[in-house]
Amino acid sequence: MKLNKFVAMASAALALCGMSRAASAQSVEDFYKGKTVTVMIGYGPGGTDDVWARLIAKYMGEHIPGRPTVVATNVPGAGSLLLANQVYNTQPKDGTVIGLINRGVPFEPLLGGLGTRFDPMKFNYIGSPDRDTPACAIRVDAPVQTMQELLIKEYIVGATGSGSDSQLYPEVLANMLGVKMKIVQGYPGSRDIMLATERGEVQGGCVSYDTIVRDIMYREKRTRLLFQAALKPDDRMPEVPMIHDLATSDAQKQALDLFLQRTLVGRPFVMAPGVPADRLAAIRAAFLAALKDPSLAADARVAGVNIHYVSPDELTKIISDSYASPPAVVASVKKALGR
Repeated sequence: MKLNKFVAMASAALALCGMSRAASAQSVEDFYKGKTVTVMIGYGPGGTDDVWARLIAKYMGEHIPGRPTVVATNVPGAGSLLLANQVYNTQPKDGTVIGLINRGVPFEPLLGGLGTRFDPMKFNYIGSPDRDTPACAIRVDAPVQTMQELLIKEYIVGATGSGSDSQLYPEVLANMLGVKMKIVQGYPGSRDIMLATERGEVQGGCVSYDTIVRDIMYREKRTRLLFQAALKPDDRMPEVPMIHDLATSDAQKQALDLFLQRTLVGRPFVMAPGVPADRLAAIRAAFLAALKDPSLAADARVAGVNIHYVSPDELTKIISDSYASPPAVVASVKKALGR
């Protein structure tokens, strides 16, 4: 009896070992076959982030081994900070969840942002589909007519939440440069800020250039670009002044340079730490293949967005270099953010 029991236990153990070896040897194609990959968007529908996530979701599945179904879903909250925390901590780490977070979120731990529960250097970056320039749009009937008038007249802007361009740009510029920007926050996404501008709740907002130029108010010349906020001028806005022009000291310029590093990050798609290396590599390859797909390029033109791929290695380097900034420069930005 004891011998039979021992044999049964040994057989069970061998079976478990066999199952473990089979699982570890499972190919990427076998894993993804029949699965659903979810692209989670840290904003509400209608904005440029939403457009890009849905374009990627539409074409990416064709390039993932096993051809899984890829779906996009909106998870707005705190300028995508909530989503960053979810992807890092609570979402599956098996390669079935991708998050699209705001370009500023990876810098939040460095700059003293509240509620961050992630290490930006441990995220698995998938890439960015573009590198759009942030700009501030304003109603043409607003009291402020020029960038220089921001020093003496109030500009009321809509915003989402911590970590987002719409929130952080007004905060930094008000505290660092002395411009008068009043923030009304809590909107789910950039599209909602544009709608609030049309309703007269705010006078405008600081969002991406692509978002602004797709908006009906801008197309009807009821809003205009007040300034652009990037490290380099955007060729699409040759007549729009750079916010750097308001800096009056080297210390201000260095702090602005650190803050504006986020403009180089674009729209980062991320996966959690711990995703198996072969699946991560497959997702990264599929992301790039989708961007090279002529059908996606055609849809992007119709949607009014522009492809400018930023690789995972480049994203990691930009963020890593920022975290190596001199403490005094970091302190200046944190002070400008009121942190």
